[in-house]
Amino acid sequence: QVQLVESGGGLVQPGGSLRFSCAASGSIFSINTMAWYRQAPGKQRELVAGITSGGITNYLDPVKGRFTISRDNAKNTVYLQMNSLKPEDTAVYYCNADVTSNSWPRRTKNYWGQGTQVTVSS
Repeated sequence: QVQLVESGGGLVQPGGSLRFSCAASGSIFSINTMAWYRQAPGKQRELVAGITSGGITNYLDPVKGRFTISRDNAKNTVYLQMNSLKPEDTAVYYCNADVTSNSWPRRTKNYWGQGTQVTVSS
């Protein structure tokens, strides 16, 4: 079994910064893509940023230049640095990862973190 545990988040004023981390633990052989999604009230969940095991990144257009995704493969951890936050960034943020298990037969499954609230408001 694999768990993704998020930390970070909270209340911040417009223009402020926050940093998330998400650590994967359990029976892990390898982790392919890791990503951050968000879901605002009344809206569908959307991909904010993703990063492959090789470090290739992609971003949702509205966050380009403001958010940075990174990962530490040795720690099975992904980070999201969010700068110049706007009220429209308010949402629940979820960590996501494609994990190949260390048990036999090895299978790749998709896992979600528990979600953490970000509120951008003055």
